[in-house]
Amino acid sequence: MIDRIPPFARGLLALAALLSPALLHAAPPERLVIGVEAKLGLSIVDPAAENQRLWNHPLGAVHDLHLLPNGNFLTQDGYKKLVELNLAGETVWSYDATIQNAPDATTKFEIHSYQRLADGSTLIAESGRSRVIEVDSAGALLRQFPLAVSASKAHSDTRLVRKLDNGHLLVAHEADQMVKEYDAEGKVVWEYAIPLFGKEPAPGHGPEAFGGRCFAALRTARGTTLITTGNGHSVLEVSPAGELLWELHQNDLPGITLAWVTTIAETVDGTLMIGNCHAGPENPQIIEVSREKEVLWSYRDFTNFGNSLANTLALDGEPARNLRAALAQLPKVAKVAKRE
Repeated sequence: MIDRIPPFARGLLALAALLSPALLHAAPPERLVIGVEAKLGLSIVDPAAENQRLWNHPLGAVHDLHLLPNGNFLTQDGYKKLVELNLAGETVWSYDATIQNAPDATTKFEIHSYQRLADGSTLIAESGRSRVIEVDSAGALLRQFPLAVSASKAHSDTRLVRKLDNGHLLVAHEADQMVKEYDAEGKVVWEYAIPLFGKEPAPGHGPEAFGGRCFAALRTARGTTLITTGNGHSVLEVSPAGELLWELHQNDLPGITLAWVTTIAETVDGTLMIGNCHAGPENPQIIEVSREKEVLWSYRDFTNFGNSLANTLALDGEPARNLRAALAQLPKVAKVAKRE
């Protein structure tokens, strides 16, 4: 096919490929972007259709997001209430931590992470109460254990918490600037302090801020741990022994500035999807990057989302096609909330 392209055009394409490696890695046409942000709500967006918003549901403050195997979303509506939503916009399950399993009504607390487990129970991390609990489908308490924090902080004991295949928990402790792994009994069996690389901490949320207020940790199939460092503007990969194996920093990607680095996912091809929050409208909110630090795809959308987009999913393959098919079956009125 390339032989049919005029010589001058082949030259331009070659030059473009050298200047922009991302042109060699077009996103799958079925890709969908799912994001949730306070006030702007939960949205499904089609990047291939000029970021057309396909579906929206209004929500309050939020720091976590899951697309469940049943096609519903597990997220939150404010920092004290969890909700499971279907595509019809119906709440099919909810959990109000102000009244359910509340140990002390006077303790300030917030929820920043949760996970639906294989047995149907739900894992919830409560900051301020400094504990992890599991509840059944009726909200009854199944188990709990305390988090090992230097001091309880309602807004920042944790960001994302995930249960591993071995039953352990991997916890991003934002305030303590540390990732910890807890065993099934709640004992800390591994930890990694976020390094500052010789830099002084600086307050704020944008590119000018700096610290180690980690947002997420992902245990890979290789046994390494990928960490997004929040206002550390970086992604780190560390070995079980705590050796730093790979790192991506604020200005490593040409033309892109990393700010509060949030979500992370590893694709089947080994590339990384990272969330870039509070970086300003000139920077993308999602970036797909190779281990060679090439930007393979990026997403910037300040119409459907804003500068505080902390939680995103980039959906490809069969899951994306299934979601598109489910959306096509919905009445138009159920798909997109009216824009103000």
